[in-house]
Amino acid sequence: MSTPIHLPSTDTALKTAGTFGRDLVERILATFLQAFIGGIAVTQPLDASMWYAALAGGVAGALSLVKGLIARFSDVKNSASLARGV
Repeated sequence: MSTPIHLPSTDTALKTAGTFGRDLVERILATFLQAFIGGIAVTQPLDASMWYAALAGGVAGALSLVKGLIARFSDVKNSASLARGV
């Protein structure tokens, strides 16, 4: 006979997914804003287009999303951080 599989309750799974989702969205938005503001600070003195700053922010946000999804499949399931115990 095989051993039974113990799955968490649906409340726990939804709570964990909700916590992870909020954490990930916060990190993506913060990364985008930081990169966008940094891009503006660099593009203004160099007389470059503000769209380059927006593009840099978008790329940084996309990379933040990928990192958060990678973190989801690591040890900690309810955080978008790669650090243990977060």
